[in-house]
Amino acid sequence: MLEPSDHPAIGPYKKALVADGIVAHSFQVQNLDTEWKKLSDGGVKFVTEPMDAGAVHMAVFDDTCGNLIQLIQMKETASD
Repeated sequence: MLEPSDHPAIGPYKKALVADGIVAHSFQVQNLDTEWKKLSDGGVKFVTEPMDAGAVHMAVFDDTCGNLIQLIQMKETASD
């Protein structure tokens, strides 16, 4: 995700983001629980299981390259 990965600043930068729990990128999905199960069954290691966080249902996984990636599903509001 963050290229070029061989630049000397990238390693410390990515490690600091992960240590602080800061995601490198976020993707919106239609059904988080379905995507979480599919990815988990495929061997993806989640650092945060699906949980409610304000207006979203979210989960975070490690992309195995030193980045945290967040999946979010927007919650329905009372006016929807």
